[in-house]
Amino acid sequence: MFAGAWSACYSAAVGLVAKEKNVVLPANTAIDIEVDLGVTGNAYFLQARINLVAPGLDQEVAYAIAHEADQICPYSKAVRGNIGVVLKAITA
Repeated sequence: MFAGAWSACYSAAVGLVAKEKNVVLPANTAIDIEVDLGVTGNAYFLQARINLVAPGLDQEVAYAIAHEADQICPYSKAVRGNIGVVLKAITA
């Protein structure tokens, strides 16, 4: 549920950033967020992977949008520094 809510929030942030940059996102743009629960000894931890999938969009533009969206998304802000997050922009 956490990943689903984060994905919806991040998706809105991507839309806002794209609009600010005057970038039209491809119709098949998608956000894929995977959150893992891990264990080290007796301690549990979370880690996440965020993929902005924007087929056909310029790689540098997609990367910039992905990272700027991460800066304004409330869920991303809430976990920053607390869990490991890998962010990717996939354009192919």
